[in-house]
Amino acid sequence: MSQTKPIVIGLYGVPGSGKSTLLQNLKCKLADKQFVFFDGSAVIASLVPGGLAEFQRATEDEKTRWRQAAIEAIGRESAGSGRAAVIAGHFMFWPEGDKVGHTVHTQSDLDTYTHIIYLNTLPETVGTWRLKDDSRARQPASVQHLRTWQEAEKMELRRLCRSHGILFTSVAYPAEDMDAVMAMLQDFRQHTEEHNLSCAKDRLDQLIDSQRRQHAELQTALVLDADKTLAANDTGLLFWGAAVKSASHQAHSTADDCSLSSLFSSPLGYSYTAFRQAMLLYEEQAPQDEFNAICERVASSVTLYPGMLSILRYVREHHHIAAVVVTCGLRLVWEMVLAKAGLSETVQVVGGGRMSDGFVMTAEVKGALVARMRDVHGLYTWVIGDSPLDLPMMHEAHQALVVVGDVSYRSKSMDKLLLNAIDERGLRASQVLLPKDAPPRLDATRLPSVQLADGEFREALVRKRGAKDRLRHATDQNATKLLMTPTRDARVFGPDLRKAHRRVGWYLATLFLADIVGLEQYDIPHVQSRSTEGYRVRHENRTTIVALMRGGEPMAVGVNDALPGAMFLHAKQPDELRPGHIKGQCTVVLVDSVVNSGKSIVDFAQRIRSFDATISIVVVAGVIQTQSLDVAGLLGRVLETDKALSVIALRLSNNRFQGRGGTDTGNRLFNTTHLD
Repeated sequence: MSQTKPIVIGLYGVPGSGKSTLLQNLKCKLADKQFVFFDGSAVIASLVPGGLAEFQRATEDEKTRWRQAAIEAIGRESAGSGRAAVIAGHFMFWPEGDKVGHTVHTQSDLDTYTHIIYLNTLPETVGTWRLKDDSRARQPASVQHLRTWQEAEKMELRRLCRSHGILFTSVAYPAEDMDAVMAMLQDFRQHTEEHNLSCAKDRLDQLIDSQRRQHAELQTALVLDADKTLAANDTGLLFWGAAVKSASHQAHSTADDCSLSSLFSSPLGYSYTAFRQAMLLYEEQAPQDEFNAICERVASSVTLYPGMLSILRYVREHHHIAAVVVTCGLRLVWEMVLAKAGLSETVQVVGGGRMSDGFVMTAEVKGALVARMRDVHGLYTWVIGDSPLDLPMMHEAHQALVVVGDVSYRSKSMDKLLLNAIDERGLRASQVLLPKDAPPRLDATRLPSVQLADGEFREALVRKRGAKDRLRHATDQNATKLLMTPTRDARVFGPDLRKAHRRVGWYLATLFLADIVGLEQYDIPHVQSRSTEGYRVRHENRTTIVALMRGGEPMAVGVNDALPGAMFLHAKQPDELRPGHIKGQCTVVLVDSVVNSGKSIVDFAQRIRSFDATISIVVVAGVIQTQSLDVAGLLGRVLETDKALSVIALRLSNNRFQGRGGTDTGNRLFNTTHLD
């Protein structure tokens, strides 16, 4: 709901359904500072000279103008007082014998109302109340006519509400407990998109804090969508099918108007309002006990993909990883599914479905929660999803996987949106085929395929990402002694020294970079005239190598030798990096020959982070001063907090010496020692 639009809640129902009585009871129980109550007819009477008697003698056009003036006045009073308005009003009059009813709503009603509660009073009860009401004269109406009148009002109101962004629900009055109606009004009064997001963040924070109390070493979050990601099923549709079959639902069946498919194909789309409306549909169709029973039946029919079950069991053994299901579907269903699989202790669910959950999950909330895990909780984030609703959280993740299911079940709109996300918005993702013979989405270049059972993938998923785990160096290796000798020999300079640095770059890329970023397999022609398996650094063609000028260029060329498909850039200052150098890339490799304080590296890393919060940054250097990597050091502090930054060095040195003239590495590389 709009933050600037006042909350105006309509109480509707056929005449005699109990609107006025409910309004008075609510007025007695709810604080005046929060709500203001109106009888629509009384407001009209107060505006029309001569009251209701004069209003009844007016033409239809005049009546419409008075009705518009009344609802607009209520809207102004609500906005001015800051209180939510509750109005008892009429939608349709339908004398028995007329073929159709006469609607009396106006465009101003549709512009003003934010919520409508329909009193679904049993027609038999309405008939009895109408006969006993001596305070007003009403035309006789049969039970069957009242039932037809009710259904027509509900169907038309539901349609109009969806096309005008108004939340609609019906309650079984007077069977509905008064406390439940008051709770609904309080929810309507305070619930906004901002409030919704705040509640979802609170739920996530509680979950992560609980995990950290159990396992202080928490470093990684595996975030999964549920429907069509963990299993092939759409549990919302399964729930609806089960609800339609229930006896209580059949008594008030309006399935064609209530189904989730018709809701999300309405003008509301997949908006916050649409998911709030879905929550109200669940409330409307099944009381809590029946809701729980239907969820159990749905959960019993869901079987997790074997690959997903296997990966969740694998993650369960690694206490530094939190597995979280973030779903736009029904939280309770997926908690039951995971419990059935023996995963309820290790896989938590963040989602809604009922008003008591406090929030609804939208695509935007999904993205915000993953960003919060990354930025506030400092977790390295993996996201697995299947649909357009998962794209926002994929954009926020360090690593994203798109589940590609059977053609007959998977999202029909995903290909186009996924292509746009990759080509225009820089999404970096891979795809998982479930089942394995499912036709892939897009192409292997834009969306490379991975297998959940693959050892390389599993190793990357559970890899610890503390600062020490993201620092690799070969200081004590024999190969290092051989490679560093010409770089330290005063007699080696110019082209020969550049060749030595180039060899170091190739060595470090081969030894460490492939381990940090991972490998991908591709087909190569074998010398025996057949195809065979070849390997390259993962996302080689979506890697940017930045040579920090001047000293980093020869070593960067060596890194490029190991990654020939990578983009190669020269940069002396961070502002020489442009968004186009980062957008759509998976890895940025910053290469320098010597890192002293680490200031230049940190400045470049901050520039990259201003464009992309999750892209993998790998620093490659020949020598790094140990002090810069201390907790108090510039580079050390960034390494401690940025889980997507890694550092590779040929060797670490305690020598604080900073070269000049003939001892400066850049001068020696390019024969400019005489300039200092």
